[in-house]
Amino acid sequence: MRLSPTAARLFLRCLHLRPCSAWGGRGGRMTGRLKELWSYGRLLLKSLCFNALCNFDVFLDSIFEPVYWLVDHLTRWFGVVFVCLVILLTSSVLVIVYYFVLPLIISTYPAHWVTWHLCYGHWNLLMIVFHYYKAIRTSPGHPLQMKTDIPSVSICKKCIFPKPARTHHCSICNRCVLKMDHHCPWLNNCVGHLNHRYFFSFCLFMTMGCIYCSVSCWDMFVGAYNAVEVSVVLTGVSRDHNYYQTPEPLFTFTEKLFHKCMIYLWVLTSSVAVALTGLTLWHAALITRGETSVERHINRKEARRLRDSGKVFRNPYNYGKVENWRIFFGVKKRSHWLTHVLLPSDHAPFGEGLTWDRSVYRRDPTAI
Repeated sequence: MRLSPTAARLFLRCLHLRPCSAWGGRGGRMTGRLKELWSYGRLLLKSLCFNALCNFDVFLDSIFEPVYWLVDHLTRWFGVVFVCLVILLTSSVLVIVYYFVLPLIISTYPAHWVTWHLCYGHWNLLMIVFHYYKAIRTSPGHPLQMKTDIPSVSICKKCIFPKPARTHHCSICNRCVLKMDHHCPWLNNCVGHLNHRYFFSFCLFMTMGCIYCSVSCWDMFVGAYNAVEVSVVLTGVSRDHNYYQTPEPLFTFTEKLFHKCMIYLWVLTSSVAVALTGLTLWHAALITRGETSVERHINRKEARRLRDSGKVFRNPYNYGKVENWRIFFGVKKRSHWLTHVLLPSDHAPFGEGLTWDRSVYRRDPTAI
């Protein structure tokens, strides 16, 4: 609608130009008119392409948009595969433990060690299964896509709806997520306000379970590995000395299966324990600072910007180390550390995730 008057004025200025015959000795005036027309043309083009949100980051996002689209859709499809893979690998470990390890422990270990293994192992298994199921099935939380009185910090450029504080848009789920941490392909779900506790608890107890299995099965793994090495060496020697006779088997089929299962169990649990330990420690550090994975990158940039201007950045959602953990786990009194953290619990977190009280627990102001 604003283009018509501008175009009309530009057209009238073109009509005011004299014929070329009248320009003979007035080259300077013609050059000035042409420069003026060139300036009007550039202004007209910029008015059509102007966007206050356009910057270099938006330019790069536009260029790599096909790549992002491909990665998002592949991640969405592979999420189902990753969930099935987690269930399959966990089930294989359970089959080996119940078929080989537990009978051996019950028949050879003292009574108090048998009791400890049975109690701790089943408690750890219960916590893993419960938190993984809840992390998959629980929605991370989404802002209301309607006009409300809830304060918002910006408008989502993709949803075109108000975006509350700590809310970010997930390109894989194609929705805004409250207190978004990241999109986890192993859950095929976003990690946000309502299921962040389930995700971290699953990582913690899965790490503990893998360490428990790798430590408990170490002697069995060493024995199985030595047996496999001896079997390979003796089989090779017998074949070199006798080409026409099949050597007698050193171990029965069940014993060979036991050896291979012990090697598989120890290698799998040890590898997962190493990977998950790093991930769990990283998220524990973020929780201690009152941050999410997304906010970690944002806060680092903001801290660098304020440091250059002589100011110090303070995270407005950091209420103190102990208080951050209490808020994260939803602990209201001391007994909840047992019932809400060390036992399965589906209690809701503090708040609805739409607003965040920054003044209740804080004593140091945020730098602006």
